[in-house]
Amino acid sequence: MKLVRYGAFGEEKPGLLDSTGTLRDLSGQVPDLAGKALGSASLAKLKALDPASLPAVAGTPRIGACVGDVRNFIAVGLNFADHAAETGAAIPAEPILFNKAPNCIVGPNDDVIIPKGSVKTDWEVELAIVIGDGGSYIAEKDAMAAIAGFCVCNDVSEREFQIERGGQWAKGKGCPTFGPLGPWLVTTDEIADVQDLGMWLEIDGERVQNGSTKTMIFGAAYLVHYISQFMRLDAGDVITTGTPPGVGLGFKPPRFLKGGETVSLGIDGLGTQKQKFVPYKG
Repeated sequence: MKLVRYGAFGEEKPGLLDSTGTLRDLSGQVPDLAGKALGSASLAKLKALDPASLPAVAGTPRIGACVGDVRNFIAVGLNFADHAAETGAAIPAEPILFNKAPNCIVGPNDDVIIPKGSVKTDWEVELAIVIGDGGSYIAEKDAMAAIAGFCVCNDVSEREFQIERGGQWAKGKGCPTFGPLGPWLVTTDEIADVQDLGMWLEIDGERVQNGSTKTMIFGAAYLVHYISQFMRLDAGDVITTGTPPGVGLGFKPPRFLKGGETVSLGIDGLGTQKQKFVPYKG
């Protein structure tokens, strides 16, 4: 299934995209694509529905983040071998974890606000994992069963805040609008091999990132297993898993967003995003 949330910000309704590309309303089946609605039992009920029996959504509504009420937005740093190489960093022995603020999540085509005082706002196309049943101490062999699905994430980052201001990376990762998710939450049964998906990102039509989940150092199943050793993963939690090379920090000299640029990005089978980056206005 391709699950979607649509409507005004903060008032999104659940939906699904049928095989013809028609958006169907799921609000009669689940209140939102959030929490327990993303567990395996709930997803099995949704999968059993005849999409043609669901109301078609009229018009072209705004597409919101594909998962609602996210309580834990976990990110993995330096998780692509070719990205680590472009930054001059050593390959991590274990996954590098940090958190993005859940309230930075926006829809896939919403504007992204360059923060007040920012001079080093950067882009990162990433594969995001959305947890379904979750739990603690999940075995790697059971990890895929704990996943509801996958989506595209732009892990927008402010590099000065992240690297030069001391302390944790979270300083440059959770600014408002720094977490576009979607357009779809694609359930695991639709992805033949999550470790073989092409990824790309363009700025004003110029391709700057062109990679694949093949070069992930730690794969999706291992990350779910690993992270569950340190915290309980709940339904609707999001894990964004790292980026391939081509980020602004890796350019020589580095290149960052100033405002006015349009950033487009996508992952095979998971859809595309497009954001206008706009300067902060107090």
